[in-house]
Amino acid sequence: MTGEGLVKMRKSRSPNDLRIKLLDRINQDFLLRLVWSASWIAAIAAVFALQSSAADTGPQRCWKDMPKPSTESKQSICADPSADWQVRQALRTVCLQNPVAEYQAPDQRALVIGFLGGFAKRGDMNHPEVWFARYLRERYPSAIYAEVFSNHEADVALHDVFSLLDSDCDGTLTEPEKQNARIVLYGHSWGASETIAFARELGKRDIPVLLTVQIDIVAKPRQKPLEIPSSVQQAVNFFQPTGLLHGQPRIVAADPLRTKILGNFRMTYENRAVDCGNFPWFARTFNKPHHKIENDSRVWEQVNSLIDSDLRGTSRHDELIGGGH
Repeated sequence: MTGEGLVKMRKSRSPNDLRIKLLDRINQDFLLRLVWSASWIAAIAAVFALQSSAADTGPQRCWKDMPKPSTESKQSICADPSADWQVRQALRTVCLQNPVAEYQAPDQRALVIGFLGGFAKRGDMNHPEVWFARYLRERYPSAIYAEVFSNHEADVALHDVFSLLDSDCDGTLTEPEKQNARIVLYGHSWGASETIAFARELGKRDIPVLLTVQIDIVAKPRQKPLEIPSSVQQAVNFFQPTGLLHGQPRIVAADPLRTKILGNFRMTYENRAVDCGNFPWFARTFNKPHHKIENDSRVWEQVNSLIDSDLRGTSRHDELIGGGH
């Protein structure tokens, strides 16, 4: 080897070059590892920071004490200019549905409870889950209670469910009050995980659930969101398989004789644009597919059809969730 070649080798292996290569390698994984670690640390802290579990609901209230939905605004949520454009796009096909003024409410109102993903707070209007609940209240004004909670507010949600089921306002739930419950649960990400944990808590109290809808499940610590408890009559899973955070391809029934899995539906976005401008830059950059499914109008159209079907007592689920995903 010539002297010139040895000089080149020494230069290529100089401490400065090695340091640059090392930094490049670290930079490739640093942000992703940071996001993942921070998420788990925050999740564990949130679990232990809860003041009470879902089993401790505090003083019981009567359904008459529950706050009534505001009727100040007569404008349809589908035309509300305060909604993000991306949220309006997510619910655009839902908003094309015909009104249901002819719908006759049964004695017991249906309860639709949603759970937000991540660390989103209750009432975060950047999420279509919140607007969807408002849409349901508008569509079924006398037949439904619909509310969305943080995925760390299961105790608050359970308290509200107990209050709404207590039809005689005596502070306790009788067996008829429990069995007459008509409950639908839905959630995205950690909210999808909390959906099943919440259904499991209801099942421990002999309260059945009509339907659970899970969108891109991400399991919370100490939860098992893929096994649907026997207290749930029907369950459906929408997922997408890409990105740092992504859903799970399969949910199963703990007791197939009591729970029907309507399907595990894979959503793809290779050739489908979904605007995620309603979410922060960080989420759009590192987690975009996970939020595309949250903003997917096809998913919300299916969720709406399933809830409508359950409220009307029809059985069109195979048709409603047919192909095209």
